[in-house]
Amino acid sequence: MTQTLIIVAAVLVGVLGVIPLIVSSFLRNVEAGTIRMVSWLQGSTVIYRGPGKSKEVPLLTTGTTLSSKAINVDLDITDQTADLDRNGTPQPIKVRILASAIVSVGDTDTLIKTAANRFFSKDSADQANILIDLLSSSARRAINLLTHDQLFSAKTAPPLYAGGQGPTLGAGSSQSTAVAASPNRPVAMTHAAEAALQGMEDDDDPLAVIIRKACSRELTDLGLTFNSLNIKVVQSEVAESRRRQSAAEAQANADIVTAQQARRAKEAQLEAERVISDKQRELEQTKASNAALIAEAEAKKQTALGTQRVAELEATQIAQARADAEKMRIGAEASARAEAIRITTVAQANAESIQKVNEAIKAGGESYFRYRQIEMIPDIAPVIADALAKARLITISGDSAEGGAAQSATSNITSVIQTVLAAQLVSGGMLQPPDSGRDKTDSPRDNGRQAAAPATPPVPPTPPAKTGFR
Repeated sequence: MTQTLIIVAAVLVGVLGVIPLIVSSFLRNVEAGTIRMVSWLQGSTVIYRGPGKSKEVPLLTTGTTLSSKAINVDLDITDQTADLDRNGTPQPIKVRILASAIVSVGDTDTLIKTAANRFFSKDSADQANILIDLLSSSARRAINLLTHDQLFSAKTAPPLYAGGQGPTLGAGSSQSTAVAASPNRPVAMTHAAEAALQGMEDDDDPLAVIIRKACSRELTDLGLTFNSLNIKVVQSEVAESRRRQSAAEAQANADIVTAQQARRAKEAQLEAERVISDKQRELEQTKASNAALIAEAEAKKQTALGTQRVAELEATQIAQARADAEKMRIGAEASARAEAIRITTVAQANAESIQKVNEAIKAGGESYFRYRQIEMIPDIAPVIADALAKARLITISGDSAEGGAAQSATSNITSVIQTVLAAQLVSGGMLQPPDSGRDKTDSPRDNGRQAAAPATPPVPPTPPAKTGFR
């Protein structure tokens, strides 16, 4: 059983390992951009285009790999154009063209086999030389069939003049230069160029079209096809002079435009300055007018202020006068009221004092009054005596009077003394008790000596007696 399992495992390993080896020996990878040609023993050839796989049997087939990538060929061509003067005489222009052509292996099996036998059978240097020679010769033939302007622009360049229709060319000029002067005249191309350009598409370059037509047979013989032509640079003295002329014209146009713009800018600046000047003049006029209005308004304001000040002064004076009058009136009323109050108060005080005197007299009786009169006699008698000594008394008495004139004078003097004593009692406060009055009038003894006697109160004027005193 164990041996059986070992045999089965060995068979499986053999199958899984040997079969891929066998298959890989029959199948081969074909990379992208390559073509695999497999030739069988009986002479048939099978072509495989990558990416993919080719079927090959060892010892029975032979395989070859070709590159299907595009081949880029750089061209540097110097030749002359097919320009003619107005008389039809050739006047070629030397040009130099830097271009790059792209070719590749044909798509059909026949072209692939031809390329493998005639082109890829050579080494790389020979392949490059073959392509450069082939494309350069075709490009020179194309340049000889085209004019200078056609090389620079397939759409805008006018064709050649024929017969006597073109303008006269001077020294150093060319047909292309003359054509630029009169582009609207009828022109005619060379027959070879016209035949070569028949059927050209609108977007194709005439040089590429002619090169394609010229080298298509040679490339087909090599198993290749022409893909495109990229013109990098076209150099010529005419183009350089045109470039300089165009640059000069562009510079002149730019200078003209600059001058016009400068003139317009100057005019705009002057117009702006004029507008600004007009605005400034209007502003100054407005300022002057406003200043006059302001001065007039200020004068009116000052007049109104003067009138207001006068009115305020008059109002102040009137108010002051009214206030003074009111103050005087109030002062007078206050003085009058104060005086009235004072008089009323004095009268009330006098009335109260008299009332108190009367009450004191009523309370003390006549004896107290006489006692007080006796106490005041030493103070009043000398004064009355002095007054009586200086007075000139004339007493007139009638016969019917008791005691005569002497009695009448004595009675009058006694009445005066009583009146004076009563007045002194009322005004001087003599109605105090005898002890208190003595204490006030008697000064204390100081150091064993008696103080000076108080001053005698002034004697009020004696009222006129009814009994004949004058």
